[in-house]
Amino acid sequence: MTNYWLMKSEPNVYSITDLKKEGKTIWDGVRNYQARNFLRQMQPGDLCFFYHSNVTPPGIVGLMQVVESDVIDPTQFDSQSPYYDAQSCLESPRWQTVIVEFVKVFPEMISLTTLKQMFHQEELLLIRRGNRLSVMPVAKKVADQILQIAQQ
Repeated sequence: MTNYWLMKSEPNVYSITDLKKEGKTIWDGVRNYQARNFLRQMQPGDLCFFYHSNVTPPGIVGLMQVVESDVIDPTQFDSQSPYYDAQSCLESPRWQTVIVEFVKVFPEMISLTTLKQMFHQEELLLIRRGNRLSVMPVAKKVADQILQIAQQ
């Protein structure tokens, strides 16, 4: 069974265009335990909505697929990385992630405003007040509606 997720990235850091150009990438640098736990639940074949954050307007811009799960995030061991974690060790790494591949860019961004009009905060974690997670699950019913809008 395919699970659905939403993953945020600031487009000036890494955008859907970057993913399209590269084909696939490691989704590194997540340093929130709840988001990390969601990454740990992902399986190959799961679909992820690519959300551009910290832009005006923010929104879902495309789709990617998990191709490898339970990947050790190498940035935790790189002292030159902003995602370095001095408490993490090779024998027991704290941060796991996934490798995702590009699926498609949506013809039109589905803005946060549109998502707030379509869904209640109980349906979509993204629109819950105070939610700052960069990785979150999306219920199949909600994912189906988002995919339907993206095709219009």
